[in-house]
Amino acid sequence: MKFIAPTLLAGTAAAFSPSTHSPHHTLCLTRLNARKPFISGNWKLNPQTKEEALSLGKEIAASITEDTPDVDVALFVPYVFIESTMGVVGDKLSVGAEGVCPELKGAYTGAISTSMLKSIGVQWALAGHSERRVIYGETDDYINAQCRKLIEQGMSVMLCIGESLAEFEQDLASSVCAVQLKKGLKGISAEDMSRVAIAYEPVWAIGTGRVATPEIAQKVHAQCRAILADMYDTETANKVRILYGGSVTPESVDELMNQPDIDGALVGGASLDSAKFGRIINFKPV
Repeated sequence: MKFIAPTLLAGTAAAFSPSTHSPHHTLCLTRLNARKPFISGNWKLNPQTKEEALSLGKEIAASITEDTPDVDVALFVPYVFIESTMGVVGDKLSVGAEGVCPELKGAYTGAISTSMLKSIGVQWALAGHSERRVIYGETDDYINAQCRKLIEQGMSVMLCIGESLAEFEQDLASSVCAVQLKKGLKGISAEDMSRVAIAYEPVWAIGTGRVATPEIAQKVHAQCRAILADMYDTETANKVRILYGGSVTPESVDELMNQPDIDGALVGGASLDSAKFGRIINFKPV
């Protein structure tokens, strides 16, 4: 694997913009459109101690070797573990935040701003995860404000979208994703889309052990790319990396990553197991 200098990971969005060069021929359409695969983990409210976080981060970093596919790797971790995790993973991967407040300062108890995160070297943050939408009531407007603030601050954002089980069963996945994409990306230019990744996470598959078949995931990813082409243009849409999330495992990752419009994975539970996440990072095209 070709490692990226820490100054690039911390200091510029271009470090994780879609690569135009990939010596490992892994995914045909991803490669043709210069979309470098992106494997990321979301630790959520885990682990429970700093020591556990450091141990997990170190083990995950160790799984990235010269034989690893040419992929970008990131961990989205709890705020309190960000700096210490950065210290143990070195230049092998990026460490991002699980969320951000769209305000820069003021009377917002418990909030963390983009400027605070940027000051410690954070480049990436999640926005729109279904747990934030459902549990914390974050609206599309609030999520859009998060996305715009990250872009304004020269940072990058992974916008999470996806439908509920009821919406999936009513064949509304494409419609739900269209609304979330259009509202979440409102005000973000085509030029700034180089600092945006999309994570399609069907809500019914998150933490349930259920995973959309590769064919279902590919269908929705292709629909999302078509929506982006309609919002911007085909060239912009073809450069945006769309990741799949929702109970991604070592057993499911290879077939998922073999799909032409699946450019990576946002992994929840399996990212807390270094052996499992290491296998996902080192996926093998089928």
